[in-house]
Amino acid sequence: MHAHHHHHGHAHGRAANRRRMVVALVINVALLVAGVVGAIVFDSVALLADAGHVLSDLGAIGLGLLAAAVAARPPSGRRTFGFARTEILAALANGIALVVVGLLVTIEAAGRLADPPDVEGVGVLAVGAFGFLGNAVATVVLATGDREDLNLEGVLRHSAADALGSLGVIVAGVLVLTTGWREADPIVGILIGLLILAGSWRLVREPVDILMEAAPRGIDVEEVGEAMARVAGVREVHDLHVWTVTSGFPALAAHVVCDPHADVDATRERLEELLHERFGIEHTTLQAMAAPLIELEDRRRGG
Repeated sequence: MHAHHHHHGHAHGRAANRRRMVVALVINVALLVAGVVGAIVFDSVALLADAGHVLSDLGAIGLGLLAAAVAARPPSGRRTFGFARTEILAALANGIALVVVGLLVTIEAAGRLADPPDVEGVGVLAVGAFGFLGNAVATVVLATGDREDLNLEGVLRHSAADALGSLGVIVAGVLVLTTGWREADPIVGILIGLLILAGSWRLVREPVDILMEAAPRGIDVEEVGEAMARVAGVREVHDLHVWTVTSGFPALAAHVVCDPHADVDATRERLEELLHERFGIEHTTLQAMAAPLIELEDRRRGG
């Protein structure tokens, strides 16, 4: 029963997240057009860096929406978990794309540092302000979603880094305007590039953890095993595995040996209740069996 409610809530949260991503997509299309035009017209590498980041945002949101649509397909045939991990693959692709964009932006900006171009501060400032406003709105819209969804989190991190990038563009515009310091533009470009690289770390690390079947962050497998072993009627817990199917969907499988006279079904129910309430694990596969009485007699004789 728990699992049914969990999946219904899980699906409902994902649908709301998709709507938020569509809003962010529309905002980012407008920002990309403004950024590219501004970079060309005002000869600004900071604006170009920001536009590159927005382009990676659009890719991230497009990939995120596609993955969310595919992940919503029901399980069938060989795919007994459905396509849930499509979201994880999309998050990983987004993380790798961010690394590439971050490196390209940093290299381009560093190349301009030796010979900074004449940048039109007022134009850069105007486009930067427009970008900051748009990114701030998109980030707020995304941040109100279900943050356990790694797919949404990936898009959100792109958007938040973009907002900071636009803030950098504004700073560059102000410095060029007030001091005539032309190096401000490529320096801000480098900082935006490094910011993009920093934002990519979690997006690469977490999907890799999930694909490698690592236990979810915040769940100590040893603690889970010890808690299960303390449940009334449980004698031993073997072959304990805890992993994540997709973000926000932890799963557990274990072999449980119960006391010979214990009610196996009641013991399994107590274990499921413990795992749900204490560790938030609702998808469980517990192979429970009573220890044979003959084994008990052997142990007594041995003792």
